[in-house]
Amino acid sequence: MERAYYESPKPSKIMQLLWKAAGSDGYILRRSTYSDQVKYACLGGIVVATGFMAAIAGGYAIYTIFEPKGSALDGATHVPTAIMACVFGVIWGLIIFNIDRFIVAATGKGDGTEAITWGEFVNSIPRIIMGLVIAITISKPMEIRMFKSEIDAELHQAQLEKRKVYEEKTKANYEERFKTINEDITKIDTDRKGLIERIKKAEQEYTLQLQGKYGTAGNGPLSKALKAQMDKLEQDLAVYDGEHKEELERLTTNRLNLTTELDKELAKNEEVASGLDGLLERIKLAHKIAGAWITFFITLLFVVIELTPIFFKMMLIKSPYDFIGDNIKELIKAEEGIQIKYDYYKDKQGQERSLIISHKAKQKIDEKIALMKAQTELSDYIIERWKEKEKENIDANLNNYISEA
Repeated sequence: MERAYYESPKPSKIMQLLWKAAGSDGYILRRSTYSDQVKYACLGGIVVATGFMAAIAGGYAIYTIFEPKGSALDGATHVPTAIMACVFGVIWGLIIFNIDRFIVAATGKGDGTEAITWGEFVNSIPRIIMGLVIAITISKPMEIRMFKSEIDAELHQAQLEKRKVYEEKTKANYEERFKTINEDITKIDTDRKGLIERIKKAEQEYTLQLQGKYGTAGNGPLSKALKAQMDKLEQDLAVYDGEHKEELERLTTNRLNLTTELDKELAKNEEVASGLDGLLERIKLAHKIAGAWITFFITLLFVVIELTPIFFKMMLIKSPYDFIGDNIKELIKAEEGIQIKYDYYKDKQGQERSLIISHKAKQKIDEKIALMKAQTELSDYIIERWKEKEKENIDANLNNYISEA
């Protein structure tokens, strides 16, 4: 706005967008001083920055939650999850931006001085709580991104330890079942080996007898007896094998199936260990790696960024922007016929209250009352004239209104 004593600078498109982000009135700011324009542009910049950080934090959190689980040191990016995270991040950033914009726009200036009074602070507590929640929500995903390399190393070690513990527990669960099967198989093999040893011993004695080591060489009575004994043992071995064939096959199959089942369970150890790669586990590790103080100051940084506009508005001194705004509000109220008599009466608790008079509404009510009153008077007049006319008709034609009993 051009004036003889002062010319308001023409705002750029970016500054106007920042004004909108701060929830301020661009019409008034164009007519205010440059300092007012800069103040509200800075407020809008903080709101935009908060929304941008919220978008990054929300997108990263969603990616961490939904990315395919695996080794913590596997840095490959899963494109479908990344696209989904980007979409959610934009939506989340817009939500936080809109909430922050509402908080800043709804925060008044209190008494219009630099001092923040206790009453101003108490009135701002709901907005401060909302700001704290938003700041903490944004800070946690940013923390785990700041310490990603350290977290990945710690998480990989934790995954290896988890996998080792899982393998030990899994093998311990199957050990007793393997032991029972192996004992049954060992018993069968031991008995069979005993028969084979007896057969070998009989063969050896038979061979030595034929060679004359135990007396006369040749196929004599003793040799025939040894031969019959050897044949009897071979028959016993064949019978034993026949009797225990199915049981041995069953035990072998059971052991093979149990081994396959164990291998499948052990194959799950990577999946179980990968379950550690979640958002909660990363936040815990971030606190462990960074320590309480570093985590506190990172969170405090986002809290300061989030709450700065609230306290900043309470510290603002009333400027031309505020007075012009008040003037425009009064003009609009006057144009709409609204009158406010401040501190006009006290309520039952002794609190001073303002009297709000809506003259246009009062005018409409008065018009409606006058119209209804006029309609009532006309109705009464019509009824009175009708009565007079009926009286004249009765006087002129009395016989028509009298019926003989």
